[in-house]
Amino acid sequence: MSHPQFACQRPLALAIISLLSAQAHAAPAADTVFKNGYVYTVDRHDTVRQAVAVKDGRIVFVGSNRALARYIGPHTRQIDLRGKMLMPGLVDGHVHPLTGGEGMTKCSLDYKPVTVAQLQDKVRACLADKAGTPDSAWLEVVNWDRQATVKLDRDPVKADLDAISQQRPIIVTSIDNHSRLNNSPALQAAGITAQSVNPPGGVIGRAANGEPSGMLEDGAVLLSDNSKPQASDSEQQRFARLALGKFGEAGVTTFLSALSDEREVQVFAALQRQQALTARAQFAIKVTPDEANDPVAAVAGVKAIAAKYNADAGSQPGIRVSNIKLWMDGVLQAPAQTAHLLAPYRVEAAKDKHAEWLPGQQLGEGYFSQQQVNAVLLQAARQGLDVHMHAIGDATVRQALDAVAHTRSQPGLQDFRPAIAHAELVDPADYRRFKQLNTSAVMSFQWAQRAPYSVEAVEKQLGKQRYARMEPEGSLRRADTRIAYGSDWPVDPMAYFYNLRVGVTRSGDPQHPAGFGAEYRGRLNLDPLLSRADVMRAITMHAAYELRLERQVGSIEPGKYADLIVLDRNFMRAPLAQLAATRVLLTIVGGNTVWRAPSFH
Repeated sequence: MSHPQFACQRPLALAIISLLSAQAHAAPAADTVFKNGYVYTVDRHDTVRQAVAVKDGRIVFVGSNRALARYIGPHTRQIDLRGKMLMPGLVDGHVHPLTGGEGMTKCSLDYKPVTVAQLQDKVRACLADKAGTPDSAWLEVVNWDRQATVKLDRDPVKADLDAISQQRPIIVTSIDNHSRLNNSPALQAAGITAQSVNPPGGVIGRAANGEPSGMLEDGAVLLSDNSKPQASDSEQQRFARLALGKFGEAGVTTFLSALSDEREVQVFAALQRQQALTARAQFAIKVTPDEANDPVAAVAGVKAIAAKYNADAGSQPGIRVSNIKLWMDGVLQAPAQTAHLLAPYRVEAAKDKHAEWLPGQQLGEGYFSQQQVNAVLLQAARQGLDVHMHAIGDATVRQALDAVAHTRSQPGLQDFRPAIAHAELVDPADYRRFKQLNTSAVMSFQWAQRAPYSVEAVEKQLGKQRYARMEPEGSLRRADTRIAYGSDWPVDPMAYFYNLRVGVTRSGDPQHPAGFGAEYRGRLNLDPLLSRADVMRAITMHAAYELRLERQVGSIEPGKYADLIVLDRNFMRAPLAQLAATRVLLTIVGGNTVWRAPSFH
């Protein structure tokens, strides 16, 4: 029989043991917790959890509502998701933020199909809005769907803009940023005449008599870029703030500016100093074909920029120069057809709608030699930089892969993460090489929808076999390629979840603003579809890997930065018809809220 004194002490002892046990398992109180959610982690197994805890800008817990309790203190902010989807912040592996932000301030054709006359009317209206400005002031027009104009009417020339003004320089830039229409004053300001030669990496369009037509392609666009007035530092910062505002609303927490220079890096670095940088900013510095003739100097220049700006910002958004950009060819679409192909583009045998299309002579443009690409990649790898290559045609994709193979064959250079952006046409013999060479394919899924640029501008010009495998995201995925996502904004409207839906269906939504109407309903071609998990991983973990950030962002796991977004619907379970309408309700970067929808409490 127990002694009465010990019997009285036993409950107290048990209470003490219980308290000590609880203290042993106690965790520091979190700054913020999320509970009652569908937490799509994008970890190795795409695990779904209920709750997340954040402290000091990092994720400290992912698990159940019950286990979350030990992270809640008297000052912890509690967000009840009420079943909504929480996922990692979006990582855009190929975007042009300053161009996009600047475009928001310019005369815009809004990606809409227009005839030449409608284009002229819009330009006149924009000039009327600028009444009172000097006749020498440039008018810049953006977001022009050139392929749609060609389909509806014809390809415009400088005379179409000269009819509006022969005093004021006017330039109209296509949505793909590969083509620009100039009037005569703009050509004159750029010093372009009948005697001008094509610049490296570009083409000056010409009329039958050899005179400039007004159209500039690829590297030739820089001729007018360099002649027009340059935005001031304060204007550039305004453009960057506009882009960051769009990113926050869209859920983008990390991005790669895919065609950059030191001035752009300076702009975002200034915002970081002002504590106005709301997304993690990475930059791919362009190396031109001329610069590639001295690869040691070219890579050293990029390395110097990286040394000047790269710094560890911890969990908060920072600046990192990590890549060299090679713009290696142009676009597949007619009338430009500057993407480099293994076999020629096809041409009409006669001007008859029933005429046969036969192989022509045009292979497109390859802007770098194999020797140049090999040398730049090798030197970049030696200096600890990665290379981001614009390669659209199958010949250029092969050239890029051959250069990667050359680099990987050298001893001691295996820690190298090359990426090929766009890869719209890949020879099937090269599908498996992406995996074999550990090369990421950075794809823009929205290009796999039916549109003027993906039907009339390429279908007959490529021929049946090549068109059937255009935009090979599914084929690359079947070959176990790491596919990262890049929006290429402002080439397309900023519509991330619409674009992810296209990745899943290879078709557009005629009712969505980013779609092309009922005329373009249906699937692009029969290349395999991606799963929802595929597209989610592409815009999170795979893009993070591309940028060497897979240990910091891209999934919801303890120790990673708290870059998180809340969606208004469950992208993984919602009906396909609803996916394009997905909206971001909350965007958090490094534990700090950078965007909140008014409806989210």
